[in-house]
Amino acid sequence: MAWFRYVLYFFGIALLTAVLVRLEVAHPGTLRLQEFVSEGDEYGTSEFSTIEIIQLLILLTCGVLMGWVARQSQTQRPLAILFGGLALVFLIRELHYFFDQYIIDNLWQVLAGISGALLIAYCYRHLKRLNIALARIWPSPGLTLIFAGAVILFAYSMLVGHEPLWQAMLGDAYARIIKLAVEEFIELIGYLLWLIGTVEYVYQSKALMEREPKPAAVKRREYRRRH
Repeated sequence: MAWFRYVLYFFGIALLTAVLVRLEVAHPGTLRLQEFVSEGDEYGTSEFSTIEIIQLLILLTCGVLMGWVARQSQTQRPLAILFGGLALVFLIRELHYFFDQYIIDNLWQVLAGISGALLIAYCYRHLKRLNIALARIWPSPGLTLIFAGAVILFAYSMLVGHEPLWQAMLGDAYARIIKLAVEEFIELIGYLLWLIGTVEYVYQSKALMEREPKPAAVKRREYRRRH
């Protein structure tokens, strides 16, 4: 029934996007894409927007799903920890405004750096197991979608959301909220692809777990539970 899931993904993304667009058209400013936090704030921020909140929820969901795979599948654990760790790093990155504004300036960079360093150290230490996990599940539609989401998030959106680009195109008609809106909606589709890829990876990992031979200790534990 994989085709049915993809139909649901399509209509889910379409419905979410339609709701967001309809809300902003019907009630301008509802999405809070440019919020001025003080009288001296000239640029405004989109960190309080509905889209940003959705992005945070998506990253949390991805992290939880990858944590489930890491706990349930010994063979896929290194790969799941890698993507779960990346979700944590990106979550810290998305919260950078609140760390800088309400805790300590540049704290998010320290936290992201520590998390990234630990993740790199883990992957280096378990590189062989990581390669085995990838070989067992590849080709993987889930990992392909995660890669597509990463390309949109960390290449396409950063370049298209580049402020000088919009200033050059719009000239005197430039308004920063246009740049913020385009950037946030592009990031949203990137995160949605990341979420779909994570869900598909979970399905594939679950199917792989069912085909793998279980260790004797696990078989004994399951036997005791049944009897």
